Amino acid sequence: MSRRICVFTGSRAEYGLLKPLLDEIKRDQFLDLKLLVTGAHLSREFGLTYESIEDDGFTCDEKVEMILSSDTPVAICKSMGLGMIGISEALMRIKPDLLVILGDRFEIMIAAATALVCRVPVAHIQGGELTLGAIDDQFRHAITKMSLLHFVATDEYRDRVVQLGEDPSRVFNYGALNVDAMKKIEPLSRKQIEKKLKISLDPKSLLVTFHPVTLENNTAGEQFSQLIEAIHSFDRLQVIFTKTNADTGGRIINDLIDKYVKENPQKAVAFTSLGQLLYISAIFHIDAVAGNSSSGVIETGTFKLPTVNIGDREKGRILPDNVIDCDQSVESIRIAIETALSKEFKDSLRDMVNPYEMDNTAKNITTKLRDYPLPSTTKKEFHDM
Repeated sequence: MSRRICVFTGSRAEYGLLKPLLDEIKRDQFLDLKLLVTGAHLSREFGLTYESIEDDGFTCDEKVEMILSSDTPVAICKSMGLGMIGISEALMRIKPDLLVILGDRFEIMIAAATALVCRVPVAHIQGGELTLGAIDDQFRHAITKMSLLHFVATDEYRDRVVQLGEDPSRVFNYGALNVDAMKKIEPLSRKQIEKKLKISLDPKSLLVTFHPVTLENNTAGEQFSQLIEAIHSFDRLQVIFTKTNADTGGRIINDLIDKYVKENPQKAVAFTSLGQLLYISAIFHIDAVAGNSSSGVIETGTFKLPTVNIGDREKGRILPDNVIDCDQSVESIRIAIETALSKEFKDSLRDMVNPYEMDNTAKNITTKLRDYPLPSTTKKEFHDM
């Protein structure tokens, strides 16, 4: 009898990371894949990205509406409440043997809590990491305590999950799923990506992804304006913006992006979601990345791509050699971008190794999802160090 694996996705960001795992699960004759889709995937404002999931050949077995047309703290909390109601009903219909979740967003937190109450074992991907500027940091560690199996990206993160009281025999370091996925995708050519994005990448180009620092109050607009000012100080720098997820303060940033692109149509474009192929093709051909997303820290090192990490949002993560940390100020950001665009810095990365990179991450996780002996209950003991 096949083991039923329900994979949860609430945003475009984590679906792109999960896709190679979904492919592996779908191919395994001993596994029955079910998809539970919710969050920004179902929102027109965020691109109705569930359609991309279906275009990739997957079935959205359950769709749970939970995103409200506001990003205030109250609206996020209401969305979490709606999510718990809908996810519990979906899990009762799917009846999975195991729920797979990735990351640390509020949708993931709700999925883990609901599964715990519904007595569905949880396999969590990307635990043990730190992002001290984001509310996701507390969510991530809480998710760890609600999960049975753990798939982490480095040995340091594995140690941290064990430090949280998890049995070492249930914590597996197979590397970062997103890095393994990106290596296997054939990027578009430079001409193709310029045509798709409707922007020239000459003479220098920058991909910008900036999210609200969710543990700070009302700083999104001011902080993003500082980044915009720093970018605008460069002559003939072509800029590709990807917009934020459904986080508190996200709409402020998205409005500022739209304003800047409207005022600078020859040097800037913006996208709600690039999708995996366009995103990977873009970072394959651009000169640098700037912002405060996990992608900039975890993935770009595999491509030896200079990356500017701004402020405290990703503070605590292991930083590969291609990442330049800078303060949240116009001058600090400007200097960091200038360094990232320099030939000297690019040349210095020739021999770097991405600490998040391992081979066959998706395949190894799938094998463990298939073969790990699941207990008859979700009880687990606290592992003392």
